[in-house]
Amino acid sequence: MTTLRLALEQYLNMRQGFGYKYQHQARRLADFITFMEQHEASTITTRLAVSWATLPVDRHASWALRLTDVRGFARHLAITNPETEVPPAGMFPPLKRAKPYIYSDAEIDALLTAALALPPAHGLRRWTYHHLFGLIAVTGMRISEAIGLHRDDVDLDEGLLTIRRSKFGKSRLVPLHPTTCVALRCYAERREAHLGSRCGPHFFVAERGGRLLHQYVHRVFWRLSREIGLRCAGDHTGPRIHDLRHRFAIQTLVGWHRDGFDVEQRLPMLSTYLGHTCVRDTYWYLSASPELMQAAVRRLDQRWEAAP
Repeated sequence: MTTLRLALEQYLNMRQGFGYKYQHQARRLADFITFMEQHEASTITTRLAVSWATLPVDRHASWALRLTDVRGFARHLAITNPETEVPPAGMFPPLKRAKPYIYSDAEIDALLTAALALPPAHGLRRWTYHHLFGLIAVTGMRISEAIGLHRDDVDLDEGLLTIRRSKFGKSRLVPLHPTTCVALRCYAERREAHLGSRCGPHFFVAERGGRLLHQYVHRVFWRLSREIGLRCAGDHTGPRIHDLRHRFAIQTLVGWHRDGFDVEQRLPMLSTYLGHTCVRDTYWYLSASPELMQAAVRRLDQRWEAAP
């Protein structure tokens, strides 16, 4: 193991010891070390960091993120190696948060219906994706949380999901509507009938009982999105699985506005339900939907009209 790779291992152990998952960063930094080795470089320089960060050249959106990863690692190395150059901040435009796509009820119905047509005709796959995307839509869970569910995490008698150590290492309980429990119980029965003892520990499983993988779930979603007209063939952007979570949050806030609830007071409840570490992260949804902003303006108008 080279000195740089050993230093990277120590750095990752430190970050993960502080509670950060740091999985994507670890993969990118390992790629950066390979890049340095190919250039026979043993010390990080700004020139090398920028050269690596701007690969591939057609993905400008990832440049700032990649350079940020190197900057953190370089700061760590600079403590013991003063020759290390720490790339300055602000060299690339900051990442812009993607504007969420707000699905309509009809689009979600079309997505779930299309999932039921997935091959094989008598397999479990169609039911897995139908119920997986449906659960995300009605609970606002993250995709990683949904595919990470174990069978023991799903209590359909009590109507509770246990989300264990998800983003930021937090765990939480997610209550389910009775109709959702009925749907998930139907899926569990189909899964057991299809796999029997071959079924693994996860609630949602692949055709042969293994765990669902992120990349395959996204590929299925992109395929279904094209089939129902949400994306055109060859599109690299468009509605995402994560937008189902945005839609849930915004629909919840809009519903509270319509019902006359104090949204400001209830926002911490939604923040806890979604698994946010800070209510500030949930406030972002207040400005993410024109419909939500219109509801807020109507409430404000009513208050002004009622004022003496």
